[in-house]
Amino acid sequence: MSFPYSLLRATALLCLPLFLAAHILVPCTAQAFLFGGVSIKDEKEMGRKFDLMVRSSMAAVDDPEVRQYVSAILARIVKTTGHQPFDFKATVILHNSLNAFAVPGGFVYVFTGLIMHLNKEEELAGVLAHELAHVTQRHVASRMERAQYVTLGSLLLAIAGVAAGGSGVLAAGALGAGQSAMLNYSRMDETEADQIGLQYLVAAGYPPMGMVDGFKVLRQKSRMNGANIPTYLSTHPDIGDRINGLTARIHGMDKAVQGRRQDNTRFLRVQTLLWARYGDSQAALHRFTSRSGLSSMGRGIVLARLNRVNEASKAFDEALAAAPADPLVLREAGIFHYRKGDMQRAEGLLLAALRHDAHDYMAAFFYARMLDETGKHGQAFRHYKDVLRHVPKDPEVHEAFARSLGASGDTLNAYIHMTYSALYANNRKQAERHFNKAKALAAHTADKRPFQRLEKVYKERKEIWEKH
Repeated sequence: MSFPYSLLRATALLCLPLFLAAHILVPCTAQAFLFGGVSIKDEKEMGRKFDLMVRSSMAAVDDPEVRQYVSAILARIVKTTGHQPFDFKATVILHNSLNAFAVPGGFVYVFTGLIMHLNKEEELAGVLAHELAHVTQRHVASRMERAQYVTLGSLLLAIAGVAAGGSGVLAAGALGAGQSAMLNYSRMDETEADQIGLQYLVAAGYPPMGMVDGFKVLRQKSRMNGANIPTYLSTHPDIGDRINGLTARIHGMDKAVQGRRQDNTRFLRVQTLLWARYGDSQAALHRFTSRSGLSSMGRGIVLARLNRVNEASKAFDEALAAAPADPLVLREAGIFHYRKGDMQRAEGLLLAALRHDAHDYMAAFFYARMLDETGKHGQAFRHYKDVLRHVPKDPEVHEAFARSLGASGDTLNAYIHMTYSALYANNRKQAERHFNKAKALAAHTADKRPFQRLEKVYKERKEIWEKH
């Protein structure tokens, strides 16, 4: 779940094309399409498989504060696009690139580096609206349809190239020079995504300059420190012309639309959390100098990362004094005291966080762990199950639940959840070992449904591993 201080399963973005290629460049059993015919169904299947591969190679940030916020922005924009054949889903990827991309099938990926370096919510919304337009206008599928021979595998490969910035090595090695040009969006595609995306942004009620300002921030960051930025800014030298064109369109809009204001409170909360957890520690401490609740909380998280426990404890006390009813502050302080071993303080803070926000499954997860630490396994079960409803593919939650089940004597279900944990952590050897133990135990039980559900997931993941 990319909870604070947990071991991260991320690999560098530059490894993504190689990982995907290893899975994609195998005999593809999907239908081949001659001179077009990439259907919506095929795009959905491609997106599902691509998402599985991304989740197997990169860490997703599943903190509800972050996940629900980005999902809410995406949903707000999607509502403006009319009827769509896809169910759009946002995933926040733990990576410092200033990037976001969307793939056919409705899967949208936002990198933590993007959120951390933008200034306002409308800038993030502008980037997402641009990416969403690529999907609704079927830019990737349309370009692939113009090829002479298209398979689901080659469509996957094209998306891998776009997601990784149009890797020339991947393209040339897999599709050849003739088709490699199809891995990047064309100038026409980018212009259309600008225009359609701006329409989405305005219809969603955002200040229209959000898209322009977002592009300017990314361009500035790239010039200042060579940061990784999206291909729609880095591969087209006419980005200045595009910014000017968007600005001209906005100046032609109604003054009331131009003068819109967006509340950035939630954006700043999420940005604070990401900088505190994942940002450079010195840069983060420089950001958190005020005595507000959020700033003190951020400082406490960073100091805990640096193992400066006494200073972190003082910072969390300051955060609680400044914002005693903020569920995020309560949760983070509770997590800190749980990790410090002060179970009594942790219990009070985590319960208070849940009273203020009953849907915070991260607070519920650490509360369940606290119950386990004090031997209350039965009470912990309910919370683990509730957390897994929200993040059913999180290896850390499955592992904690498995250990709790094992401690209570439920060996079969303990091995079932240990298998899930290994599967979603992409640990093949452990998954096989735990699966075989669960299989042996399931042979002697009347209710085989939990194992049968596991077996289905295991076979799907094993198929991917065998092609790797």
